[in-house]
Amino acid sequence: MFDKILIANRGEIALRVIRAAREMGIKTVAVHSTADSDAMHVRMADESVCIGPPPSPQSYLSMPAIISACEITGAQAIHPGYGFLSENAEFVQIVEDHGITFIGPTAEHIRVMGDKITAKDTMKELGVPCVPGSDGGVPDLATAKKIGEEFGYPVIIKATAGGGGRGMKVAMNADEMESAFMTARAEGKAAFGNDEVYIEKYLTTPRHIEIQVFGDGKGKAVHLGERDCSLQRRHQKVFEEAPGPSITPEERAKIGKVCADAVAKINYIGAGTIEFLYENGEFYFIEMNTRLQVEHPVTEGIFGVDLVREQIRVAAGEPMSFGQDDLEINGHAIEVRINAEKLPNFSPCPGKITAYHAPGGLGVRMDSALYDGYSIPPYYDSLIAKLIVQGRDRDEALARLERALGELIVDGIDTTVPLFHALLQEPDLHSGDYNIHWLERWLAENMAQ
Repeated sequence: MFDKILIANRGEIALRVIRAAREMGIKTVAVHSTADSDAMHVRMADESVCIGPPPSPQSYLSMPAIISACEITGAQAIHPGYGFLSENAEFVQIVEDHGITFIGPTAEHIRVMGDKITAKDTMKELGVPCVPGSDGGVPDLATAKKIGEEFGYPVIIKATAGGGGRGMKVAMNADEMESAFMTARAEGKAAFGNDEVYIEKYLTTPRHIEIQVFGDGKGKAVHLGERDCSLQRRHQKVFEEAPGPSITPEERAKIGKVCADAVAKINYIGAGTIEFLYENGEFYFIEMNTRLQVEHPVTEGIFGVDLVREQIRVAAGEPMSFGQDDLEINGHAIEVRINAEKLPNFSPCPGKITAYHAPGGLGVRMDSALYDGYSIPPYYDSLIAKLIVQGRDRDEALARLERALGELIVDGIDTTVPLFHALLQEPDLHSGDYNIHWLERWLAENMAQ
């Protein structure tokens, strides 16, 4: 087992890793920009290293700075968290070339799954159901129009190197294809340095269902059920829960086995998430995230496992501590993402926290790096907290969520907490009767943009 690991991240996910490592008796190294000198992850780690100025490319995305911090402190492994360099195959290769262990998948697996076309082709070969669409990249508008006619509209154009909703445009009919195609290419080029796109049939009323998988890198893998992440704004998840309210035990077992078998065949190591659109009882693969997910706590809640601890264990060469038969669902868990944003436009709202009180009680977990007097810097993602609740069933979890939101105090800035208070009054949320388009429509009707 490692004696010391470095966390190449910040905020609540850095704290999450520090907590797991501390319980395992492993020392931790925090890296930080000058803007994060007073951040909670810096205070909680055993050691800390400043790796640059506030802009991410000069600090949290600086590979030389992170490798240097590792060598200076003698850290034997790097946990990337999520975001930043967590799915950067080049970084993983550099880490390995320096004799440091990357706590996550191999560079090759990240590379394959990072390209959406290659990922889709790979999953098809592994028996995972995929959305009908183009075979590979679409080189020009004329080809795009032919594909639209072949599959029928609407279709969605996606950047092959995309993520987080960037480089994705829908063409509802032939007249919209040119604009959607050119915009998706431009966004892909601007965001990822790659303007290649592919086209898929656009499902009109799907849910977003993702399967948590975990492999030991030696041909053994399990699935830990599904999460429903259908409540989204601009392709960004807002509300996540497990198990999914629309998935039957039979469907869970079937698609879970397909996913576990697929990652076992490629000797995948660590945590991964296979994401699907789900409509009319059918699953359609959209992408695989080769990292820990923001919403991993809901899976931990219903299965009673520590996914970060397990990541560290298998990276150190130890066997997985559970098999498929050990994993049984217990209750229902929900997570809401709380952002430092001002409603109704969701504009970033950095600033100083003048008062902070986290909710507590049975079945309540608060993953956050906030504290009284902390100043949220304007340079990074606006996610400041994740409130996770668990109950014996979905109704109890929803009631517990409403109670916990009422206890939460974050003064000094605006947050998205009022959004969740409002959503909890909606019958559709309580019945689970919604799809990935529901929240956008609700916002258009209830919040002036």
